[in-house]
Amino acid sequence: MDLAESARIGGFFALRTTPPAPGTTAHLPLARVYAAGDPDADGAAALRARVDRVTARLGARERRVGASIAQLGLAARLWSTALGPAALYGRFPDLSPATLHWDGALTSPDDLWWAGPGDGAADQENVPDQECVPGQERGTRPATVAELRAAVQEAHLVPLHAAFARSTAISPRLLWGNAGSALAGALRELTRWARAERRPEVAERAAALVQGLFEDPLLARTVRGPALRRTSCCLYYRTPTGGLCGDCVFDHAPGSRLERRPSAP
Repeated sequence: MDLAESARIGGFFALRTTPPAPGTTAHLPLARVYAAGDPDADGAAALRARVDRVTARLGARERRVGASIAQLGLAARLWSTALGPAALYGRFPDLSPATLHWDGALTSPDDLWWAGPGDGAADQENVPDQECVPGQERGTRPATVAELRAAVQEAHLVPLHAAFARSTAISPRLLWGNAGSALAGALRELTRWARAERRPEVAERAAALVQGLFEDPLLARTVRGPALRRTSCCLYYRTPTGGLCGDCVFDHAPGSRLERRPSAP
């Protein structure tokens, strides 16, 4: 499995696998970001800081707008870093919250660092080592709908949404709408890359996996039609310079005639 090739699909698909230089970043295991409990803990503080940073960058008056865009970006990274290798190789990294580290002050591809199999042992006590099966790389999972759902939706998105809800008053429907939009965006990027590289089997595998993922009740009604147009809005139009995303539920922003902007993965 060549993660460098997956990174060439686009920046959202890139995954850092070498540790950052000591003292240069503030990467935390996502397990600590998701953890409920002390609101002053470093994980909760990192998430609040990310929301504040995005809100300020957008010039948004409502913190929930910054929270929505911050969550949309992280959801896109999580789906893309798993779906890319899954479509290319039939396996993907086991990006557990204990081994996948995040720095909310950075953007792709430097925001995520995967410590890889065997690292993060302190966060994974009592979890047995994976057996190395011939033809299967240690620290990877088979590219099935069930495995992707478990690895991304259940292990990351469910606790991530709970963490955002603790940080900001934001609708679960909006968060799952963002997750569906991010998944559809990852598929669009993969399809474009596969066509450009004349790799139809990659596009076909990605489409089949995404179709299966959208059968889950939490994602099933987040997009519609062959274009996978979303059924909710991420609130980007509520920023001072915002327009509409390419897959927005609106034809024009409420109270305006703003054009859509291209959708991102």
